[in-house]
Amino acid sequence: MTKPPEENMFQSIRPVIIGVTLVRIALRRIALPGWMLVALFTLGWPLGAAARIEFGAPAQTADATVGCMFPLGGRAAIYGRDSIAGMKLALADLAAELPLGAAPRLRVLVEDDRSKASVATRIAENFITRDKARFLCGIVSSGVAQAISRFSRDHQVIMIGTDHASSRLTIEDFHRHYFRVSNDTYTSMAAGARYLADLQKKNGWKRLAFIGPDYDYGHISWRDLEDALSSLDVRYQVTGHLWPRLYEPDYTAYVAALLAAKPDVVVVALWGGDFIAFLKQALSSRLLEKTKLVNFDTGGNYDVLESLGEQVPPGLILSARHHNNWPDTARNRKFVNDFHQLEGRFPTYAAEGAYAGIMAIAHAMRIAGPHASNDQLIHALEGLQLPLPKDPEGFTSHIDAQTHQIVQVQAIGEVLPNSAFPPARIMLGNWVVYPAEDLQPSPDLIHARRARARTVPSSSPVPSNSTN
Repeated sequence: MTKPPEENMFQSIRPVIIGVTLVRIALRRIALPGWMLVALFTLGWPLGAAARIEFGAPAQTADATVGCMFPLGGRAAIYGRDSIAGMKLALADLAAELPLGAAPRLRVLVEDDRSKASVATRIAENFITRDKARFLCGIVSSGVAQAISRFSRDHQVIMIGTDHASSRLTIEDFHRHYFRVSNDTYTSMAAGARYLADLQKKNGWKRLAFIGPDYDYGHISWRDLEDALSSLDVRYQVTGHLWPRLYEPDYTAYVAALLAAKPDVVVVALWGGDFIAFLKQALSSRLLEKTKLVNFDTGGNYDVLESLGEQVPPGLILSARHHNNWPDTARNRKFVNDFHQLEGRFPTYAAEGAYAGIMAIAHAMRIAGPHASNDQLIHALEGLQLPLPKDPEGFTSHIDAQTHQIVQVQAIGEVLPNSAFPPARIMLGNWVVYPAEDLQPSPDLIHARRARARTVPSSSPVPSNSTN
């Protein structure tokens, strides 16, 4: 689609606007060291065709190098771009909020992993051997994340996962060098199971169908939902499991199958462009008139809400790993507004996850010291209290020492008209909020899954190009 002339004109001057904006964001809070001012001014320049993006402290003065991998092209590119912006905002906030000179000097490198495990592994090797990175971070793909998690374990380098969600990484495949700072599938499905349990008490639903992508993320999402529903003693009949391939262009047959199955509730684990495509095709049928459709992990992402225009689909219940309009706290409003100043648009949840990743690294280094060993940094990360934009008043995100998974509150909402975040014309509202302590896997479940993983090989191999 051809961009209007005024948008093309804006794109041509936007790098300068963004650079100045970031400097203003930082300067209005605190005087910054020279290296940070230079880094901030260059943060907003477009990615171009460069194979690598670098920002933060120069190599010669950095306390640590952080090597990050995100998709920067194709359908998932928006999550890579938003992650980069989130990390830049984290650096600015660290410089503004901490005493002068107290923020660790972080050099951040980003390369395009193309959502492929082989590409990401090669990048990670270069980060460690050539750039002497102390941390690996990022990754949208659960399949890629599993490969890099194994790499970090074998090379004893700390990995901070910011976006991918398979709970396998913190339960079955747990190791001490891997941490994750955004919701995983267990957290989302535990909240979803509670929502469904409460809904059953209201309307007595019995029949449930599930549709998710046919790779690890989809299958683990279903397993996590089953476990969470079982823990709440929710009784139901499964009317079907549907497993479309990743990036499926046509969901017509799947929508027809769901209509034929006549479920009371359809749980969807599709994400991003796949969920948008499925939802639009479902809207052209009568599926949402006949069933309650829910997506507890990714469905409430801003790109999904934006794609619906002014449509307010009936019976659509969604959540995501971060929301622009919840919680309504000063910290979340500031994060969303700063992102909008920087990028000229509102963020997807990937931005807050990457923001959390840089914050976790910086605060662990402050606790352990800039020259700390890996053991000292791991000890600092375990149990780390990390105030984040996602946190409602009175709660602080923290990292669970047993799983290295961040522990967070989750809110689930209904789609409602809302023009406060254009170009989206709808947002989520009528929130139901679930406490973080209710959304963690039990010690017995963790022990059982880890014991089973030691004796039973994985039944769902992960394609090298799988995502989320």
